[in-house]
Amino acid sequence: MIERLKAIEEKYNELTTNLSKPEVLSDIKKTLELSKEQASLKEAYDAYQKYKKIESDLEEAKEMTKDKELGEFAKEEINRLNQEKEQLEKQIEIILLPKDPNDGKNVIVEIRGAAGGDEANIFAGDLYRMYTKYAEKEGWKIEVLSEEHSDAGGYPLVEFMVKGDNVYSKLKYESGAHRVQRVPVTETQGRVHTSTATVLVMPEAEEVDVEINPADLRIDVYRSTGAGGQCVNTTDSAVRITHLPTNTVVTCQNERSQIQNKEKAMQMLRTRLYEAKLREQEEKLGSERRSKIGTGDRSEKIRTYNYPQNRVTDHRIGYTTKNLDRVMEGNLEDIIEALITEDQNRKLKEA
Repeated sequence: MIERLKAIEEKYNELTTNLSKPEVLSDIKKTLELSKEQASLKEAYDAYQKYKKIESDLEEAKEMTKDKELGEFAKEEINRLNQEKEQLEKQIEIILLPKDPNDGKNVIVEIRGAAGGDEANIFAGDLYRMYTKYAEKEGWKIEVLSEEHSDAGGYPLVEFMVKGDNVYSKLKYESGAHRVQRVPVTETQGRVHTSTATVLVMPEAEEVDVEINPADLRIDVYRSTGAGGQCVNTTDSAVRITHLPTNTVVTCQNERSQIQNKEKAMQMLRTRLYEAKLREQEEKLGSERRSKIGTGDRSEKIRTYNYPQNRVTDHRIGYTTKNLDRVMEGNLEDIIEALITEDQNRKLKEA
């Protein structure tokens, strides 16, 4: 552990030196690249500085035990410092765990109403609102990319981007089937029904992540059908892109111009192809995929929202809270924190 921390400290100091060089400061791209690399090391670097300070204080306290007047105080100080050192070592173990390279990325989220007809679509709308509220609390931005409205309310499909700091690191656990148990608004006899909506969370792909051959694309334009300003229904601004080798189809019609919709659609396509690439890699690794919290497959039932009991249960880690009303208002922190903690514990066991 100490050897790894020393290597991180050396690299961090090297980056600090390089970032002060005139030739680097004059190159914005290089400065951003080095700053990003340094930021990824900062948590471990700071922890090591704290660790070295505790070690130094321990040496001083041990020397003080030789002093008759300060001996008892020194022994208490040694006990306190040893406890602090032990806690810090546990934190450092977690800090040094392999990081998911996608954790810092924005995400594209797709929510679909699944089993349950109108009630499933309404629940999909409730989930969209829940994530929107959570994003607001985190200081993230939501940008709707594509939406299909249901006559009864909610969405058969809504796709949106979430932008901010470390979005994927928190939302990546949300992929899967979400189940709701409640009395639908359409139910006349007060019976509780079970419906589902599926959530797919994909890390935003940059152009360097996925190479797309323009010859592999079929691009269709058509008239927008939803909200979007005066241009809607008067121009062919909506865009549908089909990636022929994989038969992946994306659409975007929420922007007012065809050019903007095409840019967004390409962004969505890159992300879908990148997500498929990640899944393929995980399948090859096998054991890593089994050790993950959930497979991320749309069909896997991950969570139940029980309205009569005001209860939310995450089936992957056996976590239950009786605060469904607060969760639906975007208070997802406790659930996500429990998932992150369990994920770290599993990685520590593997390590």
